[in-house]
Amino acid sequence: MIRLTFPTEQKVEEYSGRVTGFDILQPDVLKEAVALRVNGELYDLSREIESDTEIEVIRSSDEVGLNIIRHDTAHIMAQAIKELFPDTQITIGPTIQDGFYYDFATDRTFTTDDFAAIEKKMKEIIKSNHKFVREVWTRKQAIDFFSSIGEKYKVDIISSIPESENLTVYRQGDFVDLCRGPHSPSTGRVKAFKLMKVAGAYWRGDANGPMLQRIYGTAWQNKDELNAYLKRLEEAEKRDHRKIAKDMDLFHIQEEAVGQVFWHEQGYILYNVLESYIRKKLINHGYFEVKTPILVSKELWEKSGHWDKFRENMFIVDESGDKKLAIKPMNCPCHVQIFNSHTKSYRGLPIRMAEFGTCHRNESSGSLHGLMRVRGFTQDDAHIFCMEEQINSETVKFCDLVKEVYSELGFNEISVKFSDRPNVRAGDDEVWDRAEKALLEAVREAGLNYELNPGEGAFYGPKLEFVLKDATGRNWQCGTLQVDFILPKRLEAFYIGADGRKHHPVMLHRAILGTFERFIGILIEHYAGKFPLWLAPTQLAILTVTNEADSYATEISSALKKQGIRVKTDLTNEKISYKIRLHSSNKVPILWIVGKNEVANKTVSVRNLGSEKQESFSYEKAAELLLKNVNLS
Repeated sequence: MIRLTFPTEQKVEEYSGRVTGFDILQPDVLKEAVALRVNGELYDLSREIESDTEIEVIRSSDEVGLNIIRHDTAHIMAQAIKELFPDTQITIGPTIQDGFYYDFATDRTFTTDDFAAIEKKMKEIIKSNHKFVREVWTRKQAIDFFSSIGEKYKVDIISSIPESENLTVYRQGDFVDLCRGPHSPSTGRVKAFKLMKVAGAYWRGDANGPMLQRIYGTAWQNKDELNAYLKRLEEAEKRDHRKIAKDMDLFHIQEEAVGQVFWHEQGYILYNVLESYIRKKLINHGYFEVKTPILVSKELWEKSGHWDKFRENMFIVDESGDKKLAIKPMNCPCHVQIFNSHTKSYRGLPIRMAEFGTCHRNESSGSLHGLMRVRGFTQDDAHIFCMEEQINSETVKFCDLVKEVYSELGFNEISVKFSDRPNVRAGDDEVWDRAEKALLEAVREAGLNYELNPGEGAFYGPKLEFVLKDATGRNWQCGTLQVDFILPKRLEAFYIGADGRKHHPVMLHRAILGTFERFIGILIEHYAGKFPLWLAPTQLAILTVTNEADSYATEISSALKKQGIRVKTDLTNEKISYKIRLHSSNKVPILWIVGKNEVANKTVSVRNLGSEKQESFSYEKAAELLLKNVNLS
């Protein structure tokens, strides 16, 4: 007998002999089910369950279920392309946020003009409703098969898989692909998809390797969701931070400094306002600020473990002979050096050490994208050195701080992912058990709902990832909290405990924004450049109708600057209609217009961004309202 427990339905059922999802689910559930979670592992509905276990039904409406449908669609696209262009070799086809891609090796140059034919063939495959059939093969069987059909990239993948692992393939009609799975029951489960774009991609991300062609697509539960997504993309294109930044003169990036930002006056004002805001938050929450070197010796990176893990992404400087310096890709080893500079007592813990740390990583040129992916960046980084019994309280405090900051910056939809141990990691299982247990308890104490993100922890510890939803419905992973038992031990950090002995502290790596560059890019797109008054680089523009108002405009501008208002005065000889259009396109929240009448009456005509309405106020009243709104924000 097999005993199956369904925790969400709060029921237990017993079956005689091995069973599958098709055997245990009712017909109405099977219509929506795409897979099962069996003791934490995803199973195809056709895969046999061999022992007592907990069962969770995965539906297409679940995020995990939708990702399975997207993976189905990637396989369907690969089958369609093989049927249309038989000489094409298939490589890998994973899911990504909102969709999927598949990389192809072929002499043919794919363009978007090919999409109509590929989509037509995909629809035929979907209509055929081929079953996804899972098969377990030996290593030799897989190599022989894919070699026989000329799929050398699949053979290369198989060669890199540990011999101890079982190999699985999936059939759909006559098409066979190497895949871990799972898949939904059949190709007919795909209801709405669209191919999106073509790009180049190196095999295994190696710039010295073959160049492949990557076709991206998206798939959704139904056509309504697909159309809504396409509309969101249209809106996102209008909000592209690079275009808005050009209109607002915020920053630029050029070839002479690839992946690094030239901040213009308005952009750097925005940057500094955000930094000052975060700095005040940190001070109020018990952090102190430090500054550490950008160039650090290879020896420290080797000792910390980062040299083996991040060497390919580090910029190296040869000093002399074997002596090497690396431009830091992260701040944590440097913060341990400050901790180690004096002997610490348990009475002084926790220590909350913050740095707006400038880092550099050698990201591939193809991955760079405006502010969203750069090589030079500044993190709102901090490390909390604490005792193991303080992990809980420090995590709760940090989660409260994160929610407070995100809410004040205009993000009210936040989700949390819990990432546990990756396959390649430092430390033994006992250490990871302690770290994961401590972080899970803290998350529950903080009252946060979370989604498990298996195997995506840092190499030194489990982590929480805080994901924001912006105005167009896109998700952005920004904040993180990581529990680290490993690095303090490697770098010989210790404190004197109540027992008079040395103990290694626990190190909590945490960030709220992630990097200033990327977060500012997110803010630009979230607000479409129309920042709340407190955050806007220029809060007020005073526009003159006539030169006779220049002195008055300059006088009131000076008075407002003394009260901390970021104000610009436009005394040019342009027509007032032109000035209004110019400063509106620059997304200035409030315009004050002054002419002869305003000078005579000591008034201003007030116009808010996006409105054609103008109201007249005395200067004193207008200034009072302005300051009140700035402070409210």
